[in-house]
Amino acid sequence: MSLCKTSLFLLVLGVKFSAPVSAGDANLTASDSAEEPKPAFVSSAAAVGDSPALIKPGAESYFSLNLLSAFPEDLEVSDYCNDLLHIFGQRYVAYVNCLVPAARPVKVCQSCFASYRNLVEIYTNISDQVGPGNVSCRDSLLRSDRLMLVYLLYDNLVEIWETSGCKDCVTAGLQNLTNDMLNFMAALNQSLTCFEKYQQQGNHSELCKECKSPYKSLNELYSRMEKNHTLCIDIEDAMNVTRRLWSKNFNCSFPREETVPVIAVSSFMLFLPIIFYLSSFLHSEQKKRKLIHPKRAKSNTSLMNIQDKFS
Repeated sequence: MSLCKTSLFLLVLGVKFSAPVSAGDANLTASDSAEEPKPAFVSSAAAVGDSPALIKPGAESYFSLNLLSAFPEDLEVSDYCNDLLHIFGQRYVAYVNCLVPAARPVKVCQSCFASYRNLVEIYTNISDQVGPGNVSCRDSLLRSDRLMLVYLLYDNLVEIWETSGCKDCVTAGLQNLTNDMLNFMAALNQSLTCFEKYQQQGNHSELCKECKSPYKSLNELYSRMEKNHTLCIDIEDAMNVTRRLWSKNFNCSFPREETVPVIAVSSFMLFLPIIFYLSSFLHSEQKKRKLIHPKRAKSNTSLMNIQDKFS
């Protein structure tokens, strides 16, 4: 009995001594966890500042996309077509870089026909020519998708060329300017040189007198080209600017010969009703003067007078 009591006493004593230790452990753990925010805050800041760790998944995804962009060889564009596409891009940029400075004053045809010729040549190679190993780039570069970007870019520039009417100022092979274009440019330079010479003197009356002949020749040449349908946007714009200089800036003018027949015809049409009514009036008066009584009417009246006397 005493042995059992002793054992029970020792067990209770062990529990009492073990409880503070456990509480101390718990308190230590709690204090440690209470002090944890500072290291946790440091680690969070480090995580925020550690940008590679944040964008690492994105980089892996980008890398995986790059891997996915490698299609099978039978679906990839050949090296020959890639070279043509690169040349097309270079010549496209060269032509656009030529068009922008030529927008004002307009010199699209005379300044950019060479770069346009180069663009046409490379597009013809892409669409019609066959490369080494019977490789054709028509389908792979022009028709492989709904957008057809190469065709769309080229078609826009062709529309600019055709709208400008440059085919009337450039020879058939896009090799040089036409003779009419060269003649017009020479006549234009002659007129502008005369304008500049007398404009510096500040005497516009002298300018109108001395520059009348070259300016008249320029107008006549432009009229002939207009009738022959050999005008392009360069010529039209240059002539418009020259006419504004002549009439508005220098206040010059001269009667145009073609207006004389117009004035004569207009005057005739204006006086035509007056002439018609005047001639009608004169003709009716002449008929009145020539009007006479018929003899039969005279005999009837005399017979009536006789009968009255007898009655």
